[in-house]
Amino acid sequence: MRLQDKVAVITGGSRGLGYAMATRFAEEGATVYVADINEVHIDNERIHFVHMNVASHDDVTAAIQKVIAEQGHIDVLVNNAGIIQDALVNKMTDEQWDNVLDVNLKGAFYVTREVIPYMYKQGKGSIINISSIVGEYGNIGQTNYAATKAGLIGLTYTWAKEFTRKGAEIRTNAIAPGYADTEMMQSVPEKILNHIIDSNPMHRLAKPEEIANAALFLASDESSYVNGHVLAVNGGARL
Repeated sequence: MRLQDKVAVITGGSRGLGYAMATRFAEEGATVYVADINEVHIDNERIHFVHMNVASHDDVTAAIQKVIAEQGHIDVLVNNAGIIQDALVNKMTDEQWDNVLDVNLKGAFYVTREVIPYMYKQGKGSIINISSIVGEYGNIGQTNYAATKAGLIGLTYTWAKEFTRKGAEIRTNAIAPGYADTEMMQSVPEKILNHIIDSNPMHRLAKPEEIANAALFLASDESSYVNGHVLAVNGGARL
């Protein structure tokens, strides 16, 4: 199994892409900690829940210390937690801007800052930032969301250099999914959703397990020389 004896932490893992990654990693032998603000019970002995509000430094510290106390190490970190609060720029409130940045971008910073000393100690690890096609190309009404997802790409490039500078094999990569069939898409008006599907060369949304398989590749030793890469999983949406 590709993640046998590995310990993975996935933020925002109680549903959607995070849940798909958690179950896929567990199938491949990993012990997975779903770190989320919403408690969830997953009927899988390899998957554990740990409470974490990624926007709270104290919460993040407590959660990571709990994982270390129970497992002793963290091999894979997936910065997946994210929210949307869409509005046109002239109608976007300070609160909407701050809320999305706090969770999507500051959260990834908080969690990675807490995890990286343990990865340095073991000299190895894999960090996966879940960005978005919106972070690469933008989208009307998503100024805050686009800024955070583009920011995650910037963090990916920076950390790919910083975390390996002293010989540690701590790889940082990102996945930029296209539109996926998750709960987040349920709020999209039918007309817009149909346009998204019709304009994609594959004429459908991504399946969560397809994103999870990409994450599995980046988490495993199969991608041992992949570092600082943004993997687009979007069905050719920009072709």
